[in-house]
Amino acid sequence: MTRKLTRRGLIQSLCASASVFTLDQLLSGEPLGVQFVNVAREAGLRSKTIFGRESKNRFLLETTGCGVAFYDYDHDGWLDIFLVNGTRFDAHWAKADAPVSRLYKNNRDGTFTDVTLKSGLARTGWGQGCCIGDYDNDGLDDLLVTYWGDCVLYRNNGDGTFTDVSEKTGVSKTTRVTPANLKRWNTGCAFLDYDRDGWLDIFIGNYIDFDPKTVAVPEGGKCLYKGLKVACGPPGLDGGKNILLHNDGQGNFTDVSEKSGILKTAGTYALGVLVADFDNDGWPDIYVANDSTNSALYRNNRDGTFTDIAIEAGAAYSADGKPQAGMGVSTADYDGDGNLDIVKTNFAGDTSSLYRNLGNGFFEDETFQAGLGRNTRFLGWGAMFLDVDNDAWPDILLTNGHVYPEVADTAIEYGYRQRKVLYRNLGNGKFLDISESGGPGILEKVSGRGCAKGDFDNDGDLDVVVNCVNDVPQLLRCDSTTQNRWIKIKCIGTKSNRSAIGTRVYCVTGKRRQLDEVRSGGSYFSQDDLRVHFGLAKAETADIEIRWPSGQVDKIPGLAANRIYTAVEGKGLR
Repeated sequence: MTRKLTRRGLIQSLCASASVFTLDQLLSGEPLGVQFVNVAREAGLRSKTIFGRESKNRFLLETTGCGVAFYDYDHDGWLDIFLVNGTRFDAHWAKADAPVSRLYKNNRDGTFTDVTLKSGLARTGWGQGCCIGDYDNDGLDDLLVTYWGDCVLYRNNGDGTFTDVSEKTGVSKTTRVTPANLKRWNTGCAFLDYDRDGWLDIFIGNYIDFDPKTVAVPEGGKCLYKGLKVACGPPGLDGGKNILLHNDGQGNFTDVSEKSGILKTAGTYALGVLVADFDNDGWPDIYVANDSTNSALYRNNRDGTFTDIAIEAGAAYSADGKPQAGMGVSTADYDGDGNLDIVKTNFAGDTSSLYRNLGNGFFEDETFQAGLGRNTRFLGWGAMFLDVDNDAWPDILLTNGHVYPEVADTAIEYGYRQRKVLYRNLGNGKFLDISESGGPGILEKVSGRGCAKGDFDNDGDLDVVVNCVNDVPQLLRCDSTTQNRWIKIKCIGTKSNRSAIGTRVYCVTGKRRQLDEVRSGGSYFSQDDLRVHFGLAKAETADIEIRWPSGQVDKIPGLAANRIYTAVEGKGLR
């Protein structure tokens, strides 16, 4: 009996026994059903992100760029956008011209309005990352922005404005440059309830102890990249120390980095920060992508302390045991085995990393077996798992751009401005590079850095926003013709923290069981939509199970597809 294979079935069949496969020819000219189109200019995102000099950098700080957030700050059900901004050394800005971080309000018609000045978020400095979470449980998601030399915690006032409460809450006591700490370089961040007391704590990665007055500069001729004089570091510079701040529930944060064991990890060159329950014990762990050294995986010991287990767990190095220059990081259960896996971007000349979670405290590097080992020409930053075609299997999108603007006029690697890489999940543990058919937004070359995912137009497919170095941002609208269904769950905690960060959501359709978590931070210095999104393929309904940090479990069967639901802890749907 002859069985007729579908296009997806044919691909799966051909890939089933192949470690490295070449199916690009097979798919050439065939429609993906999804196109990413950059609509930033039409949508009103026209302000340029300033970050260092444009053609030549003296300091490493000028290379990292900044993050971005899909952030429904006014809780109207429509995603707004927050873009971190930077500055330049020796720039003397007139007040009206100084670069500031930008907040764009969603007009619900595909356009955005710049509300930065009204919001109180206009601040000039070397901005890095951002993350959101309701630290005071008042029902309004607050905003943390990291900087070289400082961090700012903005309290959401609920009227479209924000108040800087960094001093009041004690956040500045640890993060701000002082005579005793002149060099702190804060990078990726995340809110998390590490002790599950119902109040959100804060984790902040730190890169290097950076002082422009003493660091080596390119003119010295000691820092070369393929013959070019470039900014020095991070090798040879002192790594920064990561920070854990505990929320006492009274509006105060205390530095517990030493008490918790976070400081037992050596200086780490920390960039991307990712919080997730990797061992399925109900407690949030912390993964940090480190530059030029092994990554860190802080296992939550459930007693207020953490232990870095990355090396023994198999998630610290490349497949051949070498340290990598990690940048961005994301997580999803890409193979449907009930464990959260990790994807990490790395430097040019290397592949991205895909760590498969084996579920017993160990990870296995599946980069080459899964099909991510073919691309070595890109320098990766933002990383995300997202189901681009809503077929119930999370795909991968990576944002790229070289670190050194000096390569722009050379033939070195793939240039300074680079396109993205889009991998399609084939549903059998393998991925296929479909970048060429992913639309003009994927192929447009930019100096990309932070990126976030979210459905800004509430049409059921996931869009992407990208912050670029010395350029306007990208807003990549996903236009899909697949007719696949979807569902979104907005979680609100009662016993748990109000933002429901750390909540795990399961989605069951037939034999397919998906999982995801409400997550703060991630990617590269960025923040995704807090709503949990699942593609349902052709299923018309889904059974939802929600496991809250408090231990509460809510089961909601038979939810109709193509809708956005709000679930309140212990009370069902609102």
